[in-house]
Amino acid sequence: MKQVFTSIFFASIFAACTSANSTSDANSTNSTDTAKQDKTVEDSLPPVETRKANADFEPAFEGQTRIAGVKTETPYKTKIITKELKKPWGIVELPDGRLLINENEGVMRIVDVSTGKVSEKITGIPEVDDRGQGGLLGLTLSPDFSNSRMIYWTFTERVDDGNHTAVAKGKLADDEKSIKNVEVIYRATPTYDGKLHYGGRVIFDENGDLFVSIGERSDKETRVKAQDLNTSFGKIIHITTDGKPVAGNPFESQEGALPEIYTYGHRNPQGLAFHPVTGDLWSNEFGPRGGDELNLIKPGNNYGWPIITYGIEYAGGKIGDPVIQQKEGMEQPVYYWDPVLSPSGMTFYKGNNIPEWENNLFLCGLNSNHIARLVIENNKVVGEERILADEGERFRAITQGENGELFVVTDGGKLYSITN
Repeated sequence: MKQVFTSIFFASIFAACTSANSTSDANSTNSTDTAKQDKTVEDSLPPVETRKANADFEPAFEGQTRIAGVKTETPYKTKIITKELKKPWGIVELPDGRLLINENEGVMRIVDVSTGKVSEKITGIPEVDDRGQGGLLGLTLSPDFSNSRMIYWTFTERVDDGNHTAVAKGKLADDEKSIKNVEVIYRATPTYDGKLHYGGRVIFDENGDLFVSIGERSDKETRVKAQDLNTSFGKIIHITTDGKPVAGNPFESQEGALPEIYTYGHRNPQGLAFHPVTGDLWSNEFGPRGGDELNLIKPGNNYGWPIITYGIEYAGGKIGDPVIQQKEGMEQPVYYWDPVLSPSGMTFYKGNNIPEWENNLFLCGLNSNHIARLVIENNKVVGEERILADEGERFRAITQGENGELFVVTDGGKLYSITN
């Protein structure tokens, strides 16, 4: 994954900055002023990316990369709620407005957003393998959490011959000090002795089933398995809350294919989100050196890695034989970044607290040190903005609260709120 490479060589460049509050300078806009929103896109700014690309590949269509910039007009404020977290990775809002957060080393905590108070460790979580990019990863609540108190999460599970991405579930105790009746419901196969590219996001669909993203484990010997339907590597899977394949999955009747697979040909997908209007599933994934992707996920589709890519090897070599970016039967990314965003968690903005953000997509950027706001129309990106770019943080996960605010966590242990 890109952030590991960059953190080794550029850690000294990105000093963490703190800013308790910041506000945009522009005037507010009316959520019903559609013409003004269209004009904002038409009269938009230059692309936010000005650095030289790593590769000289041509995009497949206009607007696939380096789209015009936009700027939020509605005033908004950012606030650091706490700086006391340790490598947070997953974040979800509880029914009462507090936040349940996964910390990478294998710890869950609850944060009171009104006071910034961080709870003690929640016990009962299975041991994680937190070497490299492993650890406690994605997190979501059961749709009936208010009654069941069930939590679902992903983590890297250590076994004798390596490790793998696993999905677990358990019940948050009434006293909120432990997770009860923990069960591992799914284990990615095969096990591999590595430290990279686990994927790890997990979300519920409207039917109460789970989508889980799984990485291809990075190494050249494993990356090719993203194209193999008999492994979990480089896949988005669709499973029930018992870890079984969802009925109707695209490969359930194909001999030799894992029936839980929904899509394949992914590198290291760390973001999953449903569009609030269309209900479409979107995903992001890390490219190598360049070629980070935003994808519209459709059942059975092949997203191309490592046969097609807009990136190159970290050392500068080309990827693929032949080196191609397009191939029949393989999906093009809706959008890609070169140099990389290093995208992790993402969410669509719902509501009109900040009118021009409605249905926009917000992606956490790691080594890029900002949150990318994408304006999407008819499944195409038409505008891009960088949020919190002055903070010097590696943004890891983002969620929207019931009151409309965005909550974001960083690898450096900070929890931000973004409100109007």
